[in-house]
Amino acid sequence: MAIQLFRALKSVKLWTVTAICASLLLTSAPKPTYSDQGLDFGKPGQPVHLVVGYQPYYTESWSGVVMRGKKFYEKYLPAGSTVEFQIGLQGAIIVNNMLAGKQHIGYMGDMPAIVATTKESVADIRIVAALGVGHDECNILLVRNDAPNFSSPIVALKWLTGKTVAVPKGSCADRFAQASFEKLGIKPDSYLNQNIEVITSGFRSGKLDAAVIWEPTASHIIQDGYAKRAASGFSIGEPDSAYLTMRADLIQQRPDVVQGWLKAELDAQRYLANPKNASDIVAMAVDQTTGFTNKTMASALYGKFPDQNNAKDRITMPFTLTPDMMQLIQNDAVFLHSVHSIDVDKLRADAVMPQFAEGILKDRHLTTPIGSAVIMSTLPG
Repeated sequence: MAIQLFRALKSVKLWTVTAICASLLLTSAPKPTYSDQGLDFGKPGQPVHLVVGYQPYYTESWSGVVMRGKKFYEKYLPAGSTVEFQIGLQGAIIVNNMLAGKQHIGYMGDMPAIVATTKESVADIRIVAALGVGHDECNILLVRNDAPNFSSPIVALKWLTGKTVAVPKGSCADRFAQASFEKLGIKPDSYLNQNIEVITSGFRSGKLDAAVIWEPTASHIIQDGYAKRAASGFSIGEPDSAYLTMRADLIQQRPDVVQGWLKAELDAQRYLANPKNASDIVAMAVDQTTGFTNKTMASALYGKFPDQNNAKDRITMPFTLTPDMMQLIQNDAVFLHSVHSIDVDKLRADAVMPQFAEGILKDRHLTTPIGSAVIMSTLPG
């Protein structure tokens, strides 16, 4: 599937390649059990080699872009440690690599992160921190260019009745589309399972009325003139989110590395939340992807649109897994079970491990959220 996806992306004229993704702390909580201990990460204090899967093609996980670009981890990992970053064109690729032991830490959207925790018979993966939560990083409705100029996003969503709509099934985009259908009584004529390349082609050829897609691809399609934006998660109060995942054998063997990485991740998120760094962040995102412009990347993180209901933030960064984030994860698990992507509708108790991130915030005398990526009327160059 990954090979087919890569070949499909190479064929798209829209772009060349794109995205179709502490010991002391643990003593105060119930000791987790680990179903997989297949890799050897050494003893606490020793140098470690980490392979990190991340998604520069999914804006809500761009703290990984900052981490790679700024190398904050060098301050916190044991001396002599090395880190290799590997790009995942979609979250499922990172999940597969983590399950196979080829990657140890993963930056990914909500759907693949949750799916990863349910594969403990293959390898044990845990969610350890929140990367961000928003309403229009994944949940973006695009419509064909000759669609009406809708009076409101709700009118635009209701227009989907009787139309041909496409999403990548099982994704956050699918969840938003189905939530919209249920809340507003929408009944499309066709609801298609299509990847980004096929969706782009459908808009170009006029065979598609609408699609739900994520950033930065949504901004790319809009700026290339293939479709226009009509609604988002802001329109119906439907959030999207992204998470940091780690293999359980890394957590068990090297709580020092877990703490070190999360301290660096906190630095990366705070850097991402500082508007003074906007131009640098956009430049890093362009440098770590292929075929995207500064204008596209700036729009993906900071863009202002009518459907945002005068919101101030594109992405809020809780860092730790707050009760609201835990509820969001549970809601997503119910959705994934309903579409047969996972076998359970509730995650095991130790699938989510908030204690590391909570302890780091306490040590830094910080509270959640630690910042946000703000909406800008004038985009950085």
